[in-house]
Amino acid sequence: MATNPYFSQGRKSEQLLYEDLIVESLKMYGQDVYYLPRELVNKDQIFVDDNVSRFSDAYKIEMYIENTEGFDGEGDLFTKFGVEIRDAATFIVARRRWNSVIAVNEEADNNPFFRPREGDVIYLPLSQSMFQISRVETESPFFQLKDLPVFKMRCELFEYNDEDFDTDIEEIDQVEKFSAYQYVMTFDSVVGEFVVNEIVNQTNGDYVMSGEVVKYDALNNKLYLAHVGADDGLFHTFTNSAEVLGLVSGAVATPTLIEELQNIDHGAQNDVFDIFESDFLDFTETNPFGDPS
Repeated sequence: MATNPYFSQGRKSEQLLYEDLIVESLKMYGQDVYYLPRELVNKDQIFVDDNVSRFSDAYKIEMYIENTEGFDGEGDLFTKFGVEIRDAATFIVARRRWNSVIAVNEEADNNPFFRPREGDVIYLPLSQSMFQISRVETESPFFQLKDLPVFKMRCELFEYNDEDFDTDIEEIDQVEKFSAYQYVMTFDSVVGEFVVNEIVNQTNGDYVMSGEVVKYDALNNKLYLAHVGADDGLFHTFTNSAEVLGLVSGAVATPTLIEELQNIDHGAQNDVFDIFESDFLDFTETNPFGDPS
């Protein structure tokens, strides 16, 4: 027997009313977040991965956090290698707002954007934390009034992997300044001043070294660079025998000292293990892993 023809759950007017109520509810009970689309710079066609992704856009939009009693996930784990924070969260956004705020702007830049994508990042100012989308639910709730008015994004806490952040929002871009693997150059003198976010080059024979300026200390003539690499795809380092040129500022200087700065893990306990390692293993014994003879 067919359904009753006098009752319909798919009228456009009812669907629009339902969607209006959802949009209004998210504006009242949601949180303002920033949605950061991931831009693939050098996609690996075999592993379908990109280790040098870029985030240059940040869209402010309201989303509802489905977690009511705290973040999901395994929480804070205390291990012998430090503390690992494995928070997770579920964000809900209205499709109409998504299309008008994010999709229309991305498609204007010739980027196909039909829905939120796995790998994109959501910055939550409330907790000053970033979450990476791991899964997108496009059919939950399932066809209410024969419509799908929201996207539901299941996210995990973002782990920085040398991505490039150039959103012009200081609280977001600072993750790169504090977490990126950096080179620090010291100069005796600089002709002109380097500017943050510009690219600097150093020509060394058959290859050119490049890096992005993260910070410039004019008082001490120190230049901090991230995302360093050579144009021939091989591993090289900067040298103190050639000039470094800022492509935007035109600043020129020859480094006298080149150092590597690694701030990725502030809680590393290597020194602690080095100090107390003798308490665990005694290699003066013939068999430090078993009972003494």
